[in-house]
Amino acid sequence: MSKRVATAAPAVAMTVVSMVLTLAVVVMWLGGSMPWQIALVVGLGLDGGWLATLAYERRLAAQGDHSTAVTTVGWAFGLAATGVLVAHALTEDATGAWLAVSWLPLGAKALWLVHGMWERTALTPVALDAIRGIQQEARDEAAVARARLRAQAGTEETRLTAVTEAGARVARVQAKTAERLSGAWSTLEAARQGEGTARALTCVTDRVTPGAQPRWELPVWGPYEPVPALDAAPALSEGDLDRIITELHTGETPPLSYRELSLRFRAAGHSASETRLRAAWRRITATAS
Repeated sequence: MSKRVATAAPAVAMTVVSMVLTLAVVVMWLGGSMPWQIALVVGLGLDGGWLATLAYERRLAAQGDHSTAVTTVGWAFGLAATGVLVAHALTEDATGAWLAVSWLPLGAKALWLVHGMWERTALTPVALDAIRGIQQEARDEAAVARARLRAQAGTEETRLTAVTEAGARVARVQAKTAERLSGAWSTLEAARQGEGTARALTCVTDRVTPGAQPRWELPVWGPYEPVPALDAAPALSEGDLDRIITELHTGETPPLSYRELSLRFRAAGHSASETRLRAAWRRITATAS
């Protein structure tokens, strides 16, 4: 209601001032050439027409309606009132002063237009509260998002600082280690190239070939080739396996147990899986019995 008064009060005040000023000007201007009663009727007619169209426009606006014809008539009365004030100002000595107030009828009409626009866009208190709640929620979410971004930025900065410091420490340790290894390698190389190294090694090692001078080589520091595995012994056939088991089984008196036979078999350098070896022993012992 306070906002409604804030937009309607200036329009009402300017309307009253405009009507009084227009009536006074018409009476003063036309009173010299006709009876003042007639001039008063003319002024009241002009103001009355202006006020009547305004009242009808306000009634249509209250019903949510609008009439272009009524609006046109209202602006016509406003222009007529302004024309009367301008014509009176041109006949007076203080033309500028009277022209300065000649816009009041049109100004009042414009203020009523502004008030009508406010009424068409006015919202109920419930809607305004809902809008305020939505705006406040949006501000809260924006504030939380800003705080989250600041916290994430701080965390990321701390993490990067820690990673950088750790990397710097690792680099320093690696540099020191490389320096120590380089020093140790230089010492080994100097010892290998020394004149007394060969004589010292000759005292504790034998020559592989006559006239050869033992030489101490540095250990390899770097990639190396793996030593290939020894080739596995070929698997025994069933006949060979039975023959070897028979020889071991009948070569002793009393015959060997499976455990002893297995130890003798592997000690002789033969190779066979435990399953095949036990199956061959069973076949031989079954045949012998």
